[in-house]
Amino acid sequence: MLKVCEIFLSIQGESSFAGLPCIFVRLSGCNLHCDWCDSRFHQEIQSEMSIAEIIEAISEYKPVDLVEITGGEPLLQKDTPALLDTLERTGYRVLLETNGTLPISEIPPHVINVVDVKCPSSGHKDTFLRENIIYLDPGKDELKFVIADKADYDFAREFIMYNNLWGYKILFSAVFDRLQPKELVSWVIEDRLAVRIQLQLHKYIWEPEKRGV
Repeated sequence: MLKVCEIFLSIQGESSFAGLPCIFVRLSGCNLHCDWCDSRFHQEIQSEMSIAEIIEAISEYKPVDLVEITGGEPLLQKDTPALLDTLERTGYRVLLETNGTLPISEIPPHVINVVDVKCPSSGHKDTFLRENIIYLDPGKDELKFVIADKADYDFAREFIMYNNLWGYKILFSAVFDRLQPKELVSWVIEDRLAVRIQLQLHKYIWEPEKRGV
């Protein structure tokens, strides 16, 4: 059984899949408390569902075939890898959004891992599990840095250089209402960094605090 906060259909607001219709399965609970967290309600448990019940619930949104498992931190729940595997075998394209603190070694091979590296402004800059770099597939997986200020940007740039991550899919995201995207863009252009700038599209389309989008 999995503890589920919410299931909904929206557009993908982040990652290289931004703009596509996507089914979100938000699992409950997290092991971090980031200062700028925009989904603190992830602790809520709306229901406990079996994998079969989750598959049935998301089938309502056919023919959308892109599914993101998110949180909180979905890897806190032991049945998450089995859910990912079942979704994949059922014919869905599957994204896993994880905060980078827990191993991704058991994630099914075709799942697209979107892995956070926490920057200083989050309050958790030393929590990334570095062994996860070994299990990242640079052809499909994505590393995300959520950036609130220049110190975060410098941290992210140095992390990329230190770990020789050139050629990986890297996302830089400005914390909404704390860093102007054009400022982040100016730093990236000045340093000629091969990273993708992303905006949280859902926060520009709807009210920033709106749930279920």
